[in-house]
Formats: sequence, structure tokens, C-alpha cells
Amino acid sequence: MESSTYRDEFPIMRNYVFLNNAAVSSPPSRVSRALSELFSDYSSLGLMRYPQWMKQVEKTRSLFAQLITAEPSEVCFMGNTSEGLSAVANGLSWTPGDRVLVPVPDFPSNVYPWANLERLGVKIDYFQKRAGRFTPAELDAAIRPGTKLITISSTDFATGFRCDLEGVGELCRKKGILLCVDAIQSLGAVPLDVKKCGIHFLASGGHKWLLATMGIGALYISKEANGLVHPARVGWRSVQDEENFYNLELKLKPDALRFESGTLNVPGITALGVALEMLLEVGVDRIHERICDLNDMFSEGLATRNFSIISPVERERRAGILSFMPGGGNAHELFRFFMKNKVLVAQRGDAIRISPHFYNDESDIEQFFAVLDQYIQKSER
Repeated sequence: MESSTYRDEFPIMRNYVFLNNAAVSSPPSRVSRALSELFSDYSSLGLMRYPQWMKQVEKTRSLFAQLITAEPSEVCFMGNTSEGLSAVANGLSWTPGDRVLVPVPDFPSNVYPWANLERLGVKIDYFQKRAGRFTPAELDAAIRPGTKLITISSTDFATGFRCDLEGVGELCRKKGILLCVDAIQSLGAVPLDVKKCGIHFLASGGHKWLLATMGIGALYISKEANGLVHPARVGWRSVQDEENFYNLELKLKPDALRFESGTLNVPGITALGVALEMLLEVGVDRIHERICDLNDMFSEGLATRNFSIISPVERERRAGILSFMPGGGNAHELFRFFMKNKVLVAQRGDAIRISPHFYNDESDIEQFFAVLDQYIQKSER
């Protein structure tokens, strides 16, 4: 892939070596232009552009559905991943003694919505991962009588381990258990087919690998599980006759769109749609291969410097994250040195996490190691 074709679309690359897409990505210029045009229309024309905005909303819905191989009617917009997961947790019917299996450690977004169900008598079973990893067989052994749902992150936010979604989906099919996925650390970096993986619910924000903005995300509710979940919040857009403001009837939409209770985040949805167009234009298969190639180069350079890499080596278990241990308990010191020298990475515990995207290139790798070598020399004095 010729990353230079798209590199100029990311102004942040003129100021930094940006390797932090697993935190908050920097949107491409086409997203900025689209938002500028939207706000210009909003300020000068007001609601006269509302029909066009709604067309963009439906276009974005279709693009997100295409990304995950779903149908548009199975996709609704949320503010973020936490909101999407909470909509599922609070929308399912629970009986005291029902159980939810949650592999941990995990990012809080995929823990707290389920822990919040304990007030209803739901039992939360925490399965301990090993270095961020787990297998379908290990989950199988952790299932207890009454397990109603398994919720997992597609990719571990700290180690970058990408779980076997197809294997977990097959396990859930055999056991008659619902599968919920927090996909924010893989969507946009790894191809995904929710039908093939047997996923019932999937939530993701748009501000990481999807290259959109903060405050916008989407929730997938499969047709198979649609009748099992009821919106905890409803509003004027939840109903079938949403433009009827006088003869009111609480007749909810029959699909995932009933979870969109009120006025939508049109700027966020617009940003997401433009970013999705770019990702699909490039091709997520090609994006994944490019990210893996870049991380292979990072891995080789880190290995020659005797750094310990804690992320998976196998490509089928990788998304976009590469984490390594600086040694000596000085991850924070190294993180600050990178930041000072305009190399944007993240610190997660005792590890440094890098997360390049498809537009990064070999010059970024060279600058990363130039700064790292400066740090090594400084530390050896």
C-alpha cells in the first residue's frame, strides 16, 4: 500500500510522529472539511439543510453496516462504546441468578455496565486473562449454570491481543449464550463479519481506529437477538410515527433504530460517515496488512535493542497495538521522553503502547527509533 497517497490527509503528521490511534485518533482533513461545511450550512441556512443531514445519517448507517457485514436496520448510533454496552445491559430482561461472564482485566467500558446489574441479582463471573489472553476453551470451562451472556473486548487495550471471535461465537452458539463485543480496539484496523462470528451485540466508539471524532459511536443489534432487548430510554425518535407530535402512540420501531431516542449527533455522524468512506475506500484487509507490516518493523527494531514485547507475534491474534516493556520500571520516564520529542505513544501500566495506522510509514519508524536511541544513550550515562 502506498501510504503517501493518504498521509497528507493527516495534518498531525506535520507536527508529530503520531502512533496513538488506540487512544484517540487524529481525523483526516476530509472529516474536518465536511464538518466545516456542515457548520457553515447550519449557521447560514439553519434547518433548511435538515433533509440532507438525514440522508447523511442513513448513508453513515449503511457504511457502518457494510464495515461489519450487517444490515442497516441492525445499526443505531450511540455517543460512545460505554453507552452502547449499557444499552444492551439495561435493555435485556434479567432474573436473579442470571450470570454474565466477563474476562478481565479489561477496559472499564466493558466491565462497569455489567457490574451495575448486580443490584438486580445478576451474578458477574470474572474470568482472569493471562497476559491479556484467553481461548474459547478457557471461556467454556468458566461457564456456569445460568450464564446468559458472555461479553468480551475484541482486542485487549493493553497488550493488543485479538481474541478468536469466531471461536467464541461458535461456543456461544453451542451453549445457547448471547455474545456481546466491545470492538473499539479493532474496528477499522481488522476486518469483521458479525454474522460469521455469531455476534448478537457489538458496540464501538468512532474516535480510535475509525478515524472519526469523540462523542459518536454505533451499536449493532442482530436480528436474532432484536426481540430480547428493550430500550431503557425512549423518546420521540424511538417510535414508528416519529414526525407525529399530536396523536401520540408509543409504538416502537421494530429494529435497532428504536434505541435512537432523540435528536441525533449530526456532526459526529457526519464525521463518522466520511471517515468510514475513507477506510472502505482503502480496504480494511489492506489496512490490517499494512499495520501488521509496520508493527513487524517496530518489533524487529525493539528486539535488537533487547526490549520485551508483550503483544502477540501471530498476525491472526493481532489488531493494531504493539506494547513493549522498557525494563527497570521506567515506562513513565520513557513515555515523557517520547512526548517531549514529539513522538505520541501511550503508557499502559509498565508498558509503552504504540498503535500506528495505515498512513504511517517507514520515516515514522526511523524517527521513533532515533528518539528511543537518544533515550537509551541518555540512560546509560
